[in-house]
Amino acid sequence: MGFWPLAVFPQINIWSGTETRKNVELTPYLVSDSGAKAVIVCPGGSYFWHDIETEGHGVARWLQSEGIAAFVLNYRTAYVPAYVSRFRLLFRGNRYPDPQDDLRQALRYVRQHADVFRIDPEKVGAMGFSAGGHLVMSVVELFGQEDWPAFVVPVYPVVTMSADCVHKRSRRGLLGDSRVKNRDLRDLLSLEKHVRSGFPPVFLINCKDDPVVDYCNSVLLDAALTAAAVPHKYFLYDTGGHGFGASDEKGTKESRQWKKEFLAWLDELYK
Repeated sequence: MGFWPLAVFPQINIWSGTETRKNVELTPYLVSDSGAKAVIVCPGGSYFWHDIETEGHGVARWLQSEGIAAFVLNYRTAYVPAYVSRFRLLFRGNRYPDPQDDLRQALRYVRQHADVFRIDPEKVGAMGFSAGGHLVMSVVELFGQEDWPAFVVPVYPVVTMSADCVHKRSRRGLLGDSRVKNRDLRDLLSLEKHVRSGFPPVFLINCKDDPVVDYCNSVLLDAALTAAAVPHKYFLYDTGGHGFGASDEKGTKESRQWKKEFLAWLDELYK
């Protein structure tokens, strides 16, 4: 197994030619083995910004080191000015469905260029952290099967937009200030309400001591996946907190086990 130099494939604009989407980019981390599995990595950040290093490039480097091609997605978010000023009360800004459209386009782009990237187009999954975890699961619930990732990995994800354990900052980031109280949108984007049988397999993890996204978010998703008989594995750790990504230092020894468990799950999926 070997790696391809990143310089061979710099950041890719997946909406090339579309002025308003010029900053939506993929950064590839490729492996030299032909027919490799691949993961599109969606960092968190409350749909306002990106934790691009810990939950993006750091994760991609780890996946690459394990022989899995990775693509870090810089999807559209509301950005810090919207968080500070609430200007989206008057102007649209970035909001739902922009991030979902970006991930769908990324999945299409990677599959269409599978030969160039030396990956198996039938083995392209999506992994997301925090709000990115909501993003990767939402594309399965909102779009047709032809646009689904082959597998879904929500890590300490935001799940609900309507239950008491909602992460309010992510809800505001995704819906926008002018729509944050829209009950129909809250229901539509509450992942626990739209799980159906036939979904792709899901690997779900979070921690009870998460101080940012209430751990009950993942409990709701696990219950919905179980009720719909969606093949999935759920690890609820006691310790680890939030925002550790694939780091070897952040989180706890307990929570860092998720990486080993994920690799074993993926091997079992494609044995």
